[in-house]
Amino acid sequence: MGESGYFCSDCPRRCRAWRSSDQAGGFCGCTALPQVVRAAPHYGEEPCISGTKGSGTIFFSGCNLRCVFCQNDEISRAPSGRKVSAEELRDIMLKLKDEGVHNINLVTPTHYARTAAKALDGLSLGIPVVWNSSGYESVETLKRLEGLVQIYMPDYKYADAEAARRFSAAPDYPAAAADAIREMYRQRGSYVMSEDGMLVSGVLIRHLILPDMEENSMNVIDFVADSFPPGSVLFSLMSQYTPMPAAAHYPELRKRVSAESTELLRHYMKTRKIEAGYWQDASSATGEMIPDFQEAGLA
Repeated sequence: MGESGYFCSDCPRRCRAWRSSDQAGGFCGCTALPQVVRAAPHYGEEPCISGTKGSGTIFFSGCNLRCVFCQNDEISRAPSGRKVSAEELRDIMLKLKDEGVHNINLVTPTHYARTAAKALDGLSLGIPVVWNSSGYESVETLKRLEGLVQIYMPDYKYADAEAARRFSAAPDYPAAAADAIREMYRQRGSYVMSEDGMLVSGVLIRHLILPDMEENSMNVIDFVADSFPPGSVLFSLMSQYTPMPAAAHYPELRKRVSAESTELLRHYMKTRKIEAGYWQDASSATGEMIPDFQEAGLA
């Protein structure tokens, strides 16, 4: 399972930490080899991703962003799960494909981009590969994925640099994520749907509404409306924010998103003529959105 080591500058943090198959380092605190905590069909994504047969999700542990409000906190801050080589990761993808899923969905893969690219290189799956990330990526790393990923599904969490600093220790997030999403669009272009309503190719941008941060969300919507041709990207406005224990020291994050905020932002989406997309009801803010991370599908 050998993986040569390198001084990592693969994400915007550019830690230059040494990472190898055995040595963890950097802000993410991970080794060079991915650690997988779940590989199974998942039905909680947008309808064009989950469909009726599920999305073949591969959840990686660790994260290069580590937001204080993360709903997957148990795996994002403490790397865990099964360590896999590129060859083993490829086998996991093929097994999920054989289960009949609509796509292969790599969840929080940014800090393992090198191994993911190696696993995907030359692999013929016949179904789309989804790069499901925080959006905090470097353009240089994304270019390694060109031709290997069919669907980019980034978050655009913050248009507010101070919020990005306070909640994710990443004041450069707004600019870095904007550049990354533009690169994703350059690679894939306007989205393409199949006849049965499944996303085949393109970019689906997600945004999680945070409590009392309507202006941040409006600025995110403005970015989408102003950066891409009308109807060329999908946008998902998410109301599933749930206060997590790790955010206990942030009073502004201890509440849920109000139905009024959700409705205001839905209306603003329409005002900015973002009609190709999705939104959640405030009732989505429950712990049921968090998957079981007990190494499902890795036996």
